[in-house]
Amino acid sequence: MPINPDAVGTVSEPAESSWDSSDCLLYALGVGAGITDPTGFELEFTTENTKDTEQKALPTNCVVLGGGLADGGLMEALGDFNSAMLVHGEQGITLHKPLPVAATVKSTGKIAGIYDKGKAALVILESTAVDVTDDQPIFTNKVSLFLRDEGGFGGERGPAEQEEKKERPDRDPDDVVSYTTRTDQALLYRLNGDRNPLHTDPSFSAMGGFETPILHGLCTYGFTGRGLVHSVCDGDPHRFLSMDARFSSPVIPGETLDIKVWKEDGDGVGEAFFQTCVGDRVVIDNGYMTFK
Repeated sequence: MPINPDAVGTVSEPAESSWDSSDCLLYALGVGAGITDPTGFELEFTTENTKDTEQKALPTNCVVLGGGLADGGLMEALGDFNSAMLVHGEQGITLHKPLPVAATVKSTGKIAGIYDKGKAALVILESTAVDVTDDQPIFTNKVSLFLRDEGGFGGERGPAEQEEKKERPDRDPDDVVSYTTRTDQALLYRLNGDRNPLHTDPSFSAMGGFETPILHGLCTYGFTGRGLVHSVCDGDPHRFLSMDARFSSPVIPGETLDIKVWKEDGDGVGEAFFQTCVGDRVVIDNGYMTFK
């Protein structure tokens, strides 16, 4: 069965899941924390046992926590498609409160939209994780997926932009944070749960049109979010409120990421625009975040 456009509105059963200190430590290492770079060793993200440092979770850690998208039958409801042709289009996160280093949550996901882009189908998924101790939301994930070769089913094309995008300031960036990824970065990051062979198996990545395995888009997203914590939030992840971005080009493990940041005074909250590049190649674009 090809992609099922009638799946729009499908809501998953609540999925209970937990994470702990070790999960947050592994994620931090997977997005480069702990190496010697302009932000130091980042002990608050990479260890739990220093005398003067309390462990904290990186805000983007929520993209691999809570289930709700992969769980609950949402992907099955979309129908049958070639996973090698799946491309992560956009990712958004909202932190309703600081991300704890350990919690148990119930996550509910939904298929918010399926659009016919001709050569591809665009699928919008959303999931919110609620703390089981007080029934209060901790975070919401929003994902846009392009399923190549799954378009042409006669559905709505959808708006050119799913949301009104604010334009970043027309000036040079206020700050640039640079991180060099490891050549084995994908092998480390995949331990957070994404075992897609697109990132490790050359024969599989070739099926998707890539000459070599590429870095997980969410790993690049995590490096970018980590840079924003330091550049915009002065190293305090509790000031981080939301982050939205579009994936523009794949990253090859070992490449250097330049995170360009524009800071603005928002209406009641701080705003920042960002773009992540490898040399002159834009790999994450249309970046926008809010912070305290």
